Amino acid sequence: WYQRRVREAVVSTQSTGGKRPMVRKKRKFELGRPAANTKIASKRIRVVRTMGGNEKYRALRLDTGNFAWASEGITRKTRVLDVVYNASNNELVRTKTLVKNAIIQIDSTPFRQWYEGHYGVTAGRKKKNAEEKTEEIVKKSNHAERKLAARKVDAKIGQLLDDQFNTGRLYACIASRPGQSGRCDGYILEGKELEFYLKKIKMKKSK
Repeated sequence: WYQRRVREAVVSTQSTGGKRPMVRKKRKFELGRPAANTKIASKRIRVVRTMGGNEKYRALRLDTGNFAWASEGITRKTRVLDVVYNASNNELVRTKTLVKNAIIQIDSTPFRQWYEGHYGVTAGRKKKNAEEKTEEIVKKSNHAERKLAARKVDAKIGQLLDDQFNTGRLYACIASRPGQSGRCDGYILEGKELEFYLKKIKMKKSK
């Protein structure tokens, strides 16, 4: 059931359509393995022996990953919720397949908790409910109060990212290769890159 793929050096046809003679039979090192097609579900990873006795980690299912918030310089482990855009193939969005450079939605809770603890400010501009207002205010020392007050000066999130905290989901890009490393790690989209992909997603939905 292995699919075989030859390297560019031994392709049997020319770009013009002409056929080349076969110089040798197929070789083990020219072997192409089936795609991992990693799905969103509880973790399932298979170890694949490769050339030289090395190993690859084929993720068949993943539901968590480490994602970096570059502007704040932090990384948190969080849940992968959905696949929303893929520049190479819409079929990978429909089947919710995790591949490198896919745009996904992740749970914002770990990042929101860190932001509120670090700056003492709520991420997202949703109005607090009456229940939230009645919560007990935790007393802090004068030193902690001064430290938070100094940090609040730099507590600025872009409008688009701020709106996402209200929904509980953040857009992120996968930077690792789940079918090769067995991990789904990436970074949160911000600034111009976030604007770009939001336009792409909006265009896709309008079609």
